[in-house]
Amino acid sequence: MPSFASSQRFAALSGLLLTATALPASATGDDAASGLSPQWSFANVSVNYLDWSDGTEQRTASNAAKGDFFYLELEGGVGFDWGEFYGFYDFENPQNDTLEDDTRDNRRSAAKVTSHIYLGDTPFSLYLHVYDFRDYGFDSEEQDRIVGVGYRHTFDNGLWFKPFLGKAWVDSDANAYSGDNGYMLGWVLGYDFQAFGENFSLSNWHEQTFDRDDEYLKQNYVNGPAGSTGTNGAVALWWHPIDEITTGVQYRYSNNKLGTADHYQNAMIYTLKYNFL
Repeated sequence: MPSFASSQRFAALSGLLLTATALPASATGDDAASGLSPQWSFANVSVNYLDWSDGTEQRTASNAAKGDFFYLELEGGVGFDWGEFYGFYDFENPQNDTLEDDTRDNRRSAAKVTSHIYLGDTPFSLYLHVYDFRDYGFDSEEQDRIVGVGYRHTFDNGLWFKPFLGKAWVDSDANAYSGDNGYMLGWVLGYDFQAFGENFSLSNWHEQTFDRDDEYLKQNYVNGPAGSTGTNGAVALWWHPIDEITTGVQYRYSNNKLGTADHYQNAMIYTLKYNFL
């Protein structure tokens, strides 16, 4: 189980991110000289509905069964001349739906903080990544940590691409595996464009885990062991009708992840965001 100290560190890091996004976008004097003046920042709150495909629900019926759910999300990011940070906090099933036969708590939470600490004037960076998931009905917790190297590039057409490769560690339940857990290769990318006189954007996040620990794969999957390689990600189309509102649809995909061994899982996510920064 993640230690109380590790949970405190994660909460503190999340708080630091949200505080940083609230800093003014420009500053003079000591703030600018110390590198505390953000070059960009954003923050939003959203309501989301995740709809698993019928095939996914059939394939996972006895293998970490998947069900549709609402979730609320707080998301933000900030960039300085020396590095950048991104994070979100999701609260799943906020209505505390207990209509399942065993009447257990159906609420869950997921949070992530990532950062690129720039290596001088190069496009390379020190990449840090913490993901924390908690299922309150099953009293289950897991925290994944990645440390590695990142890269940043913006193409002439405006497409930006930020891949990373890092070493992975996991801190899971007391009855499951905690320790070294292979590697993760991933990226985020985005592209802004206009069509029909409206502003749109495309985005993709992708995570490929590999060489995961055998003991982890046995103990953390309902019908384990899972394969040593796991796939996780989403592709999204966003519409920005006004500065304060973003709405979009995401195609969510995974394989050998989310507690299900050896089955592809996919869903559609429908999102409405209020951009307050």
